[in-house]
Amino acid sequence: MAWWGKPGSTQPSLLDIFDLADPGRSSDLEVARNLLEAALERVIGGRTPTPQYLRYVQPAWRERDCSRVETEARVAIAQDLGARVFAERLRLEWRPDAGAPSSSTRLSFRQPRDDDEVLDLMTAVVAGTLDAHTRLDLQTMTAAEAAREHFFGELDQQVSPRTNWRIALDPDGDVVGFVTPGHNHYHPVIGYLAVLPEHRGRGYIRDILAEGTAVLADQGVDHIRAATDLDNTPMATAFQRNGWHEFERSINMTWSK
Repeated sequence: MAWWGKPGSTQPSLLDIFDLADPGRSSDLEVARNLLEAALERVIGGRTPTPQYLRYVQPAWRERDCSRVETEARVAIAQDLGARVFAERLRLEWRPDAGAPSSSTRLSFRQPRDDDEVLDLMTAVVAGTLDAHTRLDLQTMTAAEAAREHFFGELDQQVSPRTNWRIALDPDGDVVGFVTPGHNHYHPVIGYLAVLPEHRGRGYIRDILAEGTAVLADQGVDHIRAATDLDNTPMATAFQRNGWHEFERSINMTWSK
């Protein structure tokens, strides 16, 4: 078992590793439950919020007996100690052999004027979002607070210039969405991708993703990573149609109510 925390942090941000010797043996399950219970008490000690549990699994884990048994055993133990699954996410990747996505014929793109413009757009797209992490944040935060939490918690940490980011405009010049292609500390990534509520249902997400993918592809990267919720069908479809493939999934659990 191991926790993960950001560099310089004195507290863990995630329960990162929770492995079982034999998930099919009841004695091992009991040991694992006792270990997790002790870890929550001694490492977290009642502090809130309790770090989430993040488990990476194979794409078709339910169809593979070994993966299914292991995953369901870990989930059951965490649930027994008060956690719940709040999202299953697709982890996606684009590679050059998929071909560069076609440029949009109905949207134009520009760089953001400043960080405040991006923050305002992030606040606006929270309405009606299908993203489980954002919906979880909205249980304890306002839309503006949730946007700032994501911006300064993730986007501001990108080790790439803001000049990569793009604002999408329709033929009338109205902003319809945005995308933040860049680099985190591990990979080239699509950090955030969204369409404003009043412009949803027109398939713009595919055009905006194509632009974000092209920004990084034009820089000669050998891959790009992204993630979206399994239940976010429009987003998942946009990735598939732009040549992205699923290479992994993650199970996200939380102890918050």
